[in-house]
Amino acid sequence: NYSDFFEQHYMPYVKVRKRSWKTDSSFYRLRLKAEFGDLRLNQITRQHIQTFHTRMSDEGLAAATSNHYLKLLKHSLNLAIDWDMLDINPASRIPLFHEDNQVENLLSDEQLERLMMVLKTDENRMVCQIALYLLSTGCRLNEALQAKWTHVDQQHRVWKIPASNSKSKRLRAVPLNDSALDVLNQLSTRGRYENIFINFQTQLPYTTISKVWGRLRTKAGLPHLRIHDLRHQFASFLVNSGQTLFMVQQILGHSSPAVTQRYAHLSTKSLQE
Repeated sequence: NYSDFFEQHYMPYVKVRKRSWKTDSSFYRLRLKAEFGDLRLNQITRQHIQTFHTRMSDEGLAAATSNHYLKLLKHSLNLAIDWDMLDINPASRIPLFHEDNQVENLLSDEQLERLMMVLKTDENRMVCQIALYLLSTGCRLNEALQAKWTHVDQQHRVWKIPASNSKSKRLRAVPLNDSALDVLNQLSTRGRYENIFINFQTQLPYTTISKVWGRLRTKAGLPHLRIHDLRHQFASFLVNSGQTLFMVQQILGHSSPAVTQRYAHLSTKSLQE
């Protein structure tokens, strides 16, 4: 049945090949096991999958989340075909929901000033420094949390993100501006720890900052501001200062120019001004 296949074949395969295997495991436990677990692979029908996909949307799940379930089913059953355990993939050709995930909570000057005031004065200095570093480099949160001092060359003002830490799975060099260097110079972890950002309560690198970030953004009167919005904000700084979309793509590490096109409207505004 699908449960045996997923647990005994699919998971051992992806654990060493897919960074997000824990997400797959979670999705399986949350919904896929109950829905398809007892069925033989050749008993899973296209109609059943289509109904399941639609029901998740009706229950209020985001389009992106519903699509992730469908993509996981499709990927796992494709592997079953590769391994001669199934002839036809019933999940193929089922259309994904349209994902309107282009949300950008770009800050006004006044909102940015409020956020900066909190980040420069709040007592949790390390998490504030992490947020300031994100705002100064445009990096992803996990890239910052996994950053090591050996990756930083302050003399040449560059931070090299190894392929193992990069979403694109390619080595990326991020130029460090004055603001980013200022953050690094304020830290006391150099020479004492391998990682740049350390939780001094646990003496370990941070794995998440969501709870503290929730408090900081509320304190700044910006309860809607996601940590990933700091990356978008940095991109807007670049575009509004006259940098090209190619430059934005290179610094942010987008795998394709199409991803960077979301900032094209900012570029048009900059040209008009």
